[in-house]
Amino acid sequence: MQTRRSLPVVLAALLAAGTLATAVIAAPQPTPQPAPQPKPMPVPAAPGASSDSVAIPPAPDNTGKAWILMDYDTGQVLASKNPDMRIEPASLTKIMTSYVVAAELAHGKIDPNQPVAISQRAWKEGGAGTDGSFSAFDLNSRVPLADVQRGLIIQSGNDAALALAEHVGGSVEGFVSLMNSYAQKLGMKNSHFANPHGLPNPDHYTTVHDIAILSRALIHDYPAEYAIYKEREYTYNKIRQYNRNELLGRDPTVDGIKTGHTQAAGFCLAASAKRGDQRLISVVVGIDAKNDKDGFRLREDSNLALLNWGFRFFETHPLYQANVQLAHLKVWKGKAADVALGLTAPVEMVIPRGRYNDLKPVMDVPKNIVAPIAQGQRIGTLRVMLDGKPLLERPLVALSAVPEAGFFGRMWDDAWMWWEG
Repeated sequence: MQTRRSLPVVLAALLAAGTLATAVIAAPQPTPQPAPQPKPMPVPAAPGASSDSVAIPPAPDNTGKAWILMDYDTGQVLASKNPDMRIEPASLTKIMTSYVVAAELAHGKIDPNQPVAISQRAWKEGGAGTDGSFSAFDLNSRVPLADVQRGLIIQSGNDAALALAEHVGGSVEGFVSLMNSYAQKLGMKNSHFANPHGLPNPDHYTTVHDIAILSRALIHDYPAEYAIYKEREYTYNKIRQYNRNELLGRDPTVDGIKTGHTQAAGFCLAASAKRGDQRLISVVVGIDAKNDKDGFRLREDSNLALLNWGFRFFETHPLYQANVQLAHLKVWKGKAADVALGLTAPVEMVIPRGRYNDLKPVMDVPKNIVAPIAQGQRIGTLRVMLDGKPLLERPLVALSAVPEAGFFGRMWDDAWMWWEG
């Protein structure tokens, strides 16, 4: 962990010398002086962090129409192809169905002990003979909620999706409204759902970026629900059914997420794996194949290649804590002589493996700060650069309030500001 403390140490000393005349603060010395011109800010060598690095090869492309690789902890997109292109999600839709069920359970809207009724609509529209998978629940039966959830997640049953929709939303249409409400809340800006199972509908669409956002939220918000996704099989009514995500058997670090396929959508797979402390999420959609066997293999190979590439060439580093002083600025006309600056939330980021020592943090701050200053007021901007490009940008805020000084204090500072200006 020592390698992860050097950036805040550098930034803590950046503004020790009072009012700064430039927008970009540099730190050429351990105790810096005001810099008249922007300069590179060197970061001290981080013990244990290697400075050796090699060029990262391009992400492995595949035959999918769209794909994405996202870091779970930060939400950073490491690589993508057509991430915001509108696509048909097929059974990836059931990730949202599962999320809504878990959310409504967590909010106490439904009783986990109340069985789910398998209606005529769920049995007929989602059962055998339809274009999709089914969980073989009997018509008019009442099935424990946990079993229907497994029918949805493991078997990818359309009948399970419809039955859950009626159970949770009062009707399929009511549930679809919930799906779209939750999608908006999660920031899925390019998605609209028309059903809970994913069969083709012109008003039913999403993007791989939105599916990654949804998958990240499911893993974070409802870990008990997500734990079902790694189960390899389940048995109900003496019928054993197997998880359609065969990556679970190919890589022990993979613990989800969901497969999908229709003629219109092609072969699709959202996957997630955790290796050590790092978790990645991949989504590949729109793979065209001559037969199911080839399609299943291609979607698995494509996701696994993306995951392997991400784990090989990227690493996550925590950089800053929340509400910790990173710098301080002189304050004019205030009851306090200066104000501490920091961040409102902790910051961590994903960087190319071995490049930690090459990060260069800089801060943009105004020349003069005049009281009153409110706690939490934005004062400047922190940027973390790599190879001259910004990787991260966060607002610097006042960690405490600075009230306005009295009449004579303000007049005195007016005189000094005029003299120095």
